[in-house]
Amino acid sequence: MLPSFVRTFSRASTMSTTEGPIFSAIQTKLAAAFAPTHLQVLNESYMHNVPKGSETHFKVIVVSDHFEGKPLLQRHRMVNAVLDDELTKGGVHALSIQSKTPSQWEANNTVRPSPTCQGGMKHEKKTP
Repeated sequence: MLPSFVRTFSRASTMSTTEGPIFSAIQTKLAAAFAPTHLQVLNESYMHNVPKGSETHFKVIVVSDHFEGKPLLQRHRMVNAVLDDELTKGGVHALSIQSKTPSQWEANNTVRPSPTCQGGMKHEKKTP
């Protein structure tokens, strides 16, 4: 089975016509770490109270044999470990992860919708 890589951009008036460096890093790192049969990276920053063109909120859908026999929490930890730099130093504020095995994806390839913005970044206090 050939892997399906889906490049997804924000579908809104604030949509950027190019992939940003964080988007590209996330896609490259997940592809290298998991050899996914399906990988989808969505920049959902446009749905939040951030400046136009931001790369702060992402959803990833990763389908890989690497997840076989692993519980959901362990799968999420695996993804978080691969994206540690983006999450701790790279400015990613939120990451939604949907991690499935190929058989799970074949049985149900529904992607859950993201929740609406609760204004979290607006309320965060920056410390010098």
